[in-house]
Amino acid sequence: MKEMKRVAALGAAVILAAGTLVGCGGGGSSAPATKAADSGNSNNANSGGGSGDSAASGVEKIDLVFSHINAETHTWHKMALKFKELVEQKSGGNITVTIYPNNQLGSEIETVQSAIAGMGDCDIVLTGESMQTYVEELGIIGMPYAITSDEHMDAVLNGDVGKELDELMLSAGLRDLGAIRRGPRNITSNKEIHSPDDLQGFIIRTPESSMTMAAFEAMGAKPTPMAFSEIFTSLQQGVIHGQENPLANIYDASLFEVQDYVIESEHLRAWVYMAISETRFSSFSPEAQAIIQECATEAINYEHELFLEEEATLKSTLEEKGMTFIEVDQAPFKEKAVAGVLSVLTDRQKAIYDKIVAADPAA
Repeated sequence: MKEMKRVAALGAAVILAAGTLVGCGGGGSSAPATKAADSGNSNNANSGGGSGDSAASGVEKIDLVFSHINAETHTWHKMALKFKELVEQKSGGNITVTIYPNNQLGSEIETVQSAIAGMGDCDIVLTGESMQTYVEELGIIGMPYAITSDEHMDAVLNGDVGKELDELMLSAGLRDLGAIRRGPRNITSNKEIHSPDDLQGFIIRTPESSMTMAAFEAMGAKPTPMAFSEIFTSLQQGVIHGQENPLANIYDASLFEVQDYVIESEHLRAWVYMAISETRFSSFSPEAQAIIQECATEAINYEHELFLEEEATLKSTLEEKGMTFIEVDQAPFKEKAVAGVLSVLTDRQKAIYDKIVAADPAA
């Protein structure tokens, strides 16, 4: 019955989100798993904010469903496992977490819609600029060259802009439990690219992000949105010429098997939110809410340590796998990309973009 309920809810999510594709090009693999990873106690599934108090923790029994689009080798999945471990320990086993990696419950857009609905079929998701589907200003997370450094990102997330984005997330029905920083996105290809001129007619996979698409169109490329899980096969078959993603996702999806070059454009430094259904979260006791938030913060900090360790070695690892890195002058890429995107920003997006630029400590 639970699986039937879950399938039905996600079917509704597909209808509600018709016409949209996955908006965030996360990791993943060409062969998604077919069952939940490290599932929690199924007897507690979808029990919500029940009344069965625990002598150990004093919180009600809750089963949280955590969905993400990445492979089980990705640091985001390791973060989900850490969150599960911490929550179940600190709640005395009363709050359990069932993790579904690798798009098992559907695309990012589909699972976000399910979380917003708050029926318990999907509670926690990882999402970023694709939230523009619900609140247009949140698309600014995908603005190319808006964030110039890790210090700049920290200033944005921990300042007034971060608070404003949190409120926008909440207005869409998701509570931000914390931001997960990503590595800069780079282009991969099977030909050398040194300037935007080399992108003329280049068919590149992008997420379903109007800003990313506008940026590559302005640079002369032909952006083609598709799910991340389709990239490997599309590259093999020549449907697309290249794609763009952080190094972690390039490695995680084995794109070194079908791409020769990494073009160090670093055109986007962004983040995703670990977000929980506000409908569900608000139904929990204050004690349960505190445990969930505390454990999310700890798990995100744990992931960031893993991310930094991995990021330090990814370039050499990909080189060992046969990829050649091409250092480029990023100025002409930035000039064309930013000009292209500024022309399609709404007034509300432009207002937040200006605040992001002003928050740069180096400015």
